[in-house]
Amino acid sequence: MVTATLPPIIAEWFERKGWRPREHQLGVLGSWQQGRSQLLIAPTGAGKTLAGFLPTLSDLADGGFEGLHTLYVSPLKALAVDVQRNLNAPILEMGLKISAETRTGDTPASKRVRQRTKPPQILLTTPEQLALLISHPHAELMFGSLKRIVLDELHALVTSKRGELLSLALARIAAHAPDLQITALSATVARPDLLRDWIAAPLPERETELLVMKGGAAPELQILETEQHLPWAGHSANYAHAELYEVIKRHKTTLLFVNTRSQAEMLFQGLWNINEDMLPIALHHGSLSVEQRRKVESAMVSGALKAVVCTSTLDLGIDWGDVDLVVQVGAPKGSSRMLQRIGRANHRLDEPSRALLVPSNRFEVLECEAAVEAVAEGHQDSEDPIAGGYDVLAQHVLGMACAEPFHADDLYAEVRRAWPYRELPRGQFDRILDFVATGGYALRAYERYARLRQTEDGRWRIAHPQVAQQYRLNAGTIIEEPMVKVRLVRGRGFKRGAVTGPIGYGGRVLGEMEESFFGQLQVGDTFIFGGEVVAFEGLRENEAFVSRAQATDPKIPSYMGGKFPLSTYLAERVRRIMDSPEEWRKLPEQVETWLRLQREVSVVPQRDSLLVETFPRGTQNFMVCYPFEGRLAHQTLGMLLTRRLERARARPLGFVASEYSLGIWGLGDLSGLIRTGRLSLDELFSEDMLGDDLEDWLDESALMKRTFRNCAIIAGLIERRHPGKEKTGRQITMSSDLIYDVLYQHEPDHILIQATRRDAARGLLDIERLGQMLKRIRTHIVHKPLTRISPLAVPVMLDIGREPIFGEGRESAMAEAADELMREALGRS
Repeated sequence: MVTATLPPIIAEWFERKGWRPREHQLGVLGSWQQGRSQLLIAPTGAGKTLAGFLPTLSDLADGGFEGLHTLYVSPLKALAVDVQRNLNAPILEMGLKISAETRTGDTPASKRVRQRTKPPQILLTTPEQLALLISHPHAELMFGSLKRIVLDELHALVTSKRGELLSLALARIAAHAPDLQITALSATVARPDLLRDWIAAPLPERETELLVMKGGAAPELQILETEQHLPWAGHSANYAHAELYEVIKRHKTTLLFVNTRSQAEMLFQGLWNINEDMLPIALHHGSLSVEQRRKVESAMVSGALKAVVCTSTLDLGIDWGDVDLVVQVGAPKGSSRMLQRIGRANHRLDEPSRALLVPSNRFEVLECEAAVEAVAEGHQDSEDPIAGGYDVLAQHVLGMACAEPFHADDLYAEVRRAWPYRELPRGQFDRILDFVATGGYALRAYERYARLRQTEDGRWRIAHPQVAQQYRLNAGTIIEEPMVKVRLVRGRGFKRGAVTGPIGYGGRVLGEMEESFFGQLQVGDTFIFGGEVVAFEGLRENEAFVSRAQATDPKIPSYMGGKFPLSTYLAERVRRIMDSPEEWRKLPEQVETWLRLQREVSVVPQRDSLLVETFPRGTQNFMVCYPFEGRLAHQTLGMLLTRRLERARARPLGFVASEYSLGIWGLGDLSGLIRTGRLSLDELFSEDMLGDDLEDWLDESALMKRTFRNCAIIAGLIERRHPGKEKTGRQITMSSDLIYDVLYQHEPDHILIQATRRDAARGLLDIERLGQMLKRIRTHIVHKPLTRISPLAVPVMLDIGREPIFGEGRESAMAEAADELMREALGRS
């Protein structure tokens, strides 16, 4: 039984509403009244936000409290604004004299200054603003009165650098606020024990209670049953636009989620083109202006919209009221993400939330089926909290010096109270402190990197007041993806790994592309841009130089799919479905037939082995494998396999990686090399590729420099903003490239080089997951030599060597190519 004392004014408010507090809401209140912190796990629509603020309202109901009482931290500015609106309503209805304000990047500077000296009783903010608040002198005066911190949607923070920054801020605030208790709220958590430890770390003397709300109506999921031809590849789901339009008309309000901003634009445009009834349909994603997003959010709250096409910007927390259906266009990539998005529909605990899955291609049908089964079982596959990065810690150390001089022993002890840094060795902390103070061994000769000085009593302080100003202009961990100009120049001679001539100057600009694309290329690689084949000549500052090339089969690593990688759990379920023919009856007839044809022509991938198909086509030979481990792991695998195939004289030309498969093509007879023993698949896929091969590739690629730049910005070594102006991407890139070259040559184990390798391995390359896959398939590789393409290889073959087609002809051209490949696979003319 939950024991909690509810003030009469709040109890009367519940009665007037015809409500009564739910058990988990009273559980948070009772736990707080007993002096504990809490982690509350409850489904969306269960009233988690009210549960989080109930102790605050109860404690402030009698009035008389001055200063900051409760700090609410949200992963999204929009969520903080929405929660403030929803919190002010009961405060006004109860007649409570409680002040609640938001503090985000959109808050006027004058208001932010006032909040430091005269804070409201409830402040709703983000991790970045919190880091800035604790960096000001006398921050203890603001936070000394603090009683509670409410962390909303905690699972969305603990897997990122924003979470690392937040954990360090909590450790500092805990030192300022002796009476502090923490309440964390989350709906989708795979490892509750780890999250409980995460919030307990800053307050080791205070007990932290885990509260899990059971019950509630189970969500209802369906996969779109279409009469249209399911695409073999692609991610646009154009085939379903007409059917989705009819779905929107039948429901009151529909949220349509996609995984990328470009997909959102395409889907919105597709629906708008057939919107004969002039239904109010809106678009919401992170690239839109703040004003546009707020306008859409207000219209949703008022019920003025029939549908909204959106991305992950609306994944979390915002109460949309009358949404009665969520549509996931494209595979969800994870069961926890799907549960989170389903929860945006029907914020009523006793009625089921309803969702419709719309796969974009045939492989995604399998993933959608796996997601439906996982959600039905209530399985969570959210990521675990991560260990702390050195670049984030360097930023925090500088911020603490801006607040007040510190002794290294004291700050180290405080940092160890942040969960991601609980095991940080003292030696590493001292190296980070030395880097913040001097730039480290290789940079200490430069006065500009001398940011801290040690006083006679051994404390560290900022070297100049301008250091604090620069810190506050550049604090944070969110790095926007930079674009680079693609400039056409005269070709220069090059061999593999060795440039024999300088990059030319001048040349016209063909356009812009994401900089990360070029991190996957080596000099000499060819790709299609602007309708012509070009060769990558090099990267300088924020310009990529290319020359015209004559390659008939451009080598282009093409990484298809959304921004989210396929979760390990869903990947395993997809392999299980593939390996269980009795499960195929659940699938659409088109997909079931596809798998049966694959079984007749080749082999269907088994759950715990790797299928590798080899076959000739035209003048080239192909190797297609099916790891089902997500695009990041497949992208890295493709890069490393092509290096090994080069050494084996298989003459590879390029590769294509998708979420489900990997295709490599070249001039060598791959089937013959394997048959005669000159190429061993066990050796080709051995785990040692993550050793020297990976190191050699990293040394040659531009990826390390691009990753280093992000770490250097976060660590404060490179500043994006100066008073009155902002550095261009070109200036930032030039600075980071120069510093990287110096450090790599003179101090290769520099703190930032270590941080760069960690980020590359974890995020861009997914080394851990690739290693697990290689271990799983060891001695379990099934080779199937074929005389022609297999049905399962059709999707990946559609991505190889084809020039992008835009406009109305794209879908028909893709369909014609797929039909041609399928006829070829079945041996039909």
